[in-house]
Amino acid sequence: MSPEGPRAGEIAALREGAALVDRSYMGRLAISGPQAREALGALATNDVEGLEPGTGCFAACCTAKGRMLGEIRVLFTGEELALDMERVSLQPVFDLIRHGLVGYDAELHKRTLQTAQLSLLGPHAREIAGAGDLGNAECDNTGADVEGVAVLLAATDLGVDLFCEEAGAGRLREALVARGAVPAGIELAELARVESGRPRYGVDLDETVIPQEAGLNERLVSFEKGCYVGQETIARLHYRGRPNRRLCLLALPAGTRAGEPLSLDGRAVGELTSVADSPGRGTLGLALVRREAPDGARVDVGERGSEAEILGPVGS
Repeated sequence: MSPEGPRAGEIAALREGAALVDRSYMGRLAISGPQAREALGALATNDVEGLEPGTGCFAACCTAKGRMLGEIRVLFTGEELALDMERVSLQPVFDLIRHGLVGYDAELHKRTLQTAQLSLLGPHAREIAGAGDLGNAECDNTGADVEGVAVLLAATDLGVDLFCEEAGAGRLREALVARGAVPAGIELAELARVESGRPRYGVDLDETVIPQEAGLNERLVSFEKGCYVGQETIARLHYRGRPNRRLCLLALPAGTRAGEPLSLDGRAVGELTSVADSPGRGTLGLALVRREAPDGARVDVGERGSEAEILGPVGS
């Protein structure tokens, strides 16, 4: 494990307890009003209009050509839609929604600086968060009180996310640590993300990517909902096409770095975008790989003559 990577105590918390990661660097928005779901549904790839209070979904916001502007998580609290996303996509998504709300009885709110976002990762995350009333499906959400701090709890694949007003963030962190959470850095969250095969917009994905290429159709796209921006391209590729590349998980030699090129029989087939050293699994990485490189193929990494194995596509 690299010196800057997660410490042993953080990894133990992830595997056996609950690690606490401050993710307030994420971008956050909210949409309120009686037509909030209808308005966002006309812009995003998933079935936002069908959400019930206390549920949510992931979706993509795309260009007219189906290229991703960002991946968003949508939490319907019953009063508003709470959105969070990578900070790099905040402005493009904000602009898309701001223009898209014209004609709807809905209002867009900035929440990035006004709120905080903490993640509890690990098998005891729910216990420490006091999330007994929280549903089990990812993006299920509910309001709660943690030692006097009003929070929104959201179920994740690895635990629970907590949102609160910025003024209460310090008190919330202290309360969670007092309950047994182990403070951890973003490196631990990155390790967990790569192990799970979850791409990150701005790292593994950008505006050149269509959701299907990254194995995201099942999680981000509804093919039964009404029209949205970029639908024609996304639907055509799904029903008639075959993407030229796919996002894959790879087993890598130790010391491999993100950004190193991948080649097969002397031909470039991709570039590593995320790399993490996983205790027990070795060095893992994510990369958009051309389809001529099949599962199980051993590809050359960089110029050092080392090899990586393509373990398979994510999202499958």
